[in-house]
Amino acid sequence: MTTTAKLHDGSDLEVTVLGEGPAVLLPVSLAVVDEATAEQMRAWGAQPDLGPALAHGLADAGHRVIVADYEGHRAAHPAGPTLTADAVATDLLAIADAAGAHEFAYYGYSWLALSGLQLAIRTDRLTGLAMGGFPPLGGPYGPMLAVTRAAHRMATENAGRVRPDQSEIEPGDWDAAVVTQTPEQTRQYVTLYESLRDFDERAALDGLKIPRLAFAGQDDAIDYGPQWGNVRVELGPPLAHHRAELEQQGWTVEVVPGDHMTAMRTTTALPILTTWLTTLGPGR
Repeated sequence: MTTTAKLHDGSDLEVTVLGEGPAVLLPVSLAVVDEATAEQMRAWGAQPDLGPALAHGLADAGHRVIVADYEGHRAAHPAGPTLTADAVATDLLAIADAAGAHEFAYYGYSWLALSGLQLAIRTDRLTGLAMGGFPPLGGPYGPMLAVTRAAHRMATENAGRVRPDQSEIEPGDWDAAVVTQTPEQTRQYVTLYESLRDFDERAALDGLKIPRLAFAGQDDAIDYGPQWGNVRVELGPPLAHHRAELEQQGWTVEVVPGDHMTAMRTTTALPILTTWLTTLGPGR
């Protein structure tokens, strides 16, 4: 089944529903990338078929999977001044509405995990929240604001220039990497993290009673160099540090081997998700 969601900025996002069973919203892409792109993704540690593998894996495990490429949509339709945490939550609910799911679980990775937390504290429709690659406590909101501001500055400086060839850049070398996104694309993430400057994590978590899962790679941390403001973004270490406190609050916590890219692969994420999802209510 394919349908369309109307997002907060008036843009339309394609939504695909796979399988039958309890509903799970999965903001990933089902697109199959060409081999050249796949090779470059592998070089940086990414899994080219991650979206399709996750979606079909969860559908095969007995879930009704609501799939929408929210990140890709925002690349094509930037919402620079309006992509606040409130707007992201509104968009995610619009995706669920388009699929006819009143109740649903949610899984997101990295900033889409952060988005799931913002959704969870704004609605009573979630049957469960799974966050991968972003800690629910000790999140790097300040460092990420600095990184997104730096990216926006570089995108603005590079606007109109010939897009450089980055094929020779050593994978993982963020200092050598050139921002190729447009200013409109980078501005929306500045907006998002600016809206979270005063976010009170503990107050938010105190109000969550639904089943909750968080996992991240134990080595998930990135040191950004001078052009990025010498910022360190830690995602795995805070989860490990706060593990006992989160588990006491009712979270299921997994700290797995690897970094940000390896922990999101289906070999790691899919078994964690399918096991955890069996503990949830029916969802509709």
